[in-house]
Amino acid sequence: MSLRNLPELNADRLPKVCAFELDDAALERWNAAVQPKAAGETTITILDAIGEDWDGSGVTARRVAAALRSIGEKEVTVEINSPGGDFFEGVAIYNALRAHPQKVTVRILGLAASAASVIAMAGDEIQIGKAGFMMVHNAWVMAIGNRHDLREAADMMEPFDDAMATLYASRAGVAKPEAAAWMDKETWFNGEQAVEAGLADGYLPADAVVEDAARAREQSGVKAVKRIDVALARNGIPRSERRALLAEVKGGTQDAAPTVTHDADEWTAAARQLITTISS
Repeated sequence: MSLRNLPELNADRLPKVCAFELDDAALERWNAAVQPKAAGETTITILDAIGEDWDGSGVTARRVAAALRSIGEKEVTVEINSPGGDFFEGVAIYNALRAHPQKVTVRILGLAASAASVIAMAGDEIQIGKAGFMMVHNAWVMAIGNRHDLREAADMMEPFDDAMATLYASRAGVAKPEAAAWMDKETWFNGEQAVEAGLADGYLPADAVVEDAARAREQSGVKAVKRIDVALARNGIPRSERRALLAEVKGGTQDAAPTVTHDADEWTAAARQLITTISS
């Protein structure tokens, strides 16, 4: 499928009462240890949550755009194993890959969920591991505020969901209501189902994926911190405050993270309690 036949996605920012966050189910099923066996000079790896995390990790549109500039007008391979994350970053990455003048091959190594599945749709060719998964759903946000704020947030999300349904439908060659139904149900496709549905073109070679032993040991800690971040978000704590809290609790610092200016003791105690609960 030519990139020229895929729609461009347009997304405005949500109100301040909202933020796109990781989906718990996707985070739980994500095996962060899955890696490509080899990555060449024209390979872009997307092996983390989408969007900048509290510690500066995560996959951003800026990083992908820089990689594309470095590669130049050559064919690109994009290796994905991600639980998703920030919808807007996902849209920006999708559009950057879509605009690349040469062939883009997307390889889903383990998981392409939520915003990562949007990115995957930018491939001229999409390959998926037989043991891999793709998950599509409606935009998943944390929202706080009064009924007017929440109603505004819901109204603003509808165009995003409609744009994603159009994208999945265009890729799979199905009617948009069918793609919208996949999203409403939060549908998980294994490799075979993704190919059958038209969301992928074929399978990865069996030897294309490995599990990095060092990253496997770190995986539980990585996921625990991300789960804490989601839990704090559900309690209405802004992202900037969560970043500062997590840096403090983990004993590290991040220059870019704003200082917590109110309720710091209470929020720090809540974060530490969450760490204890999740680790037990």
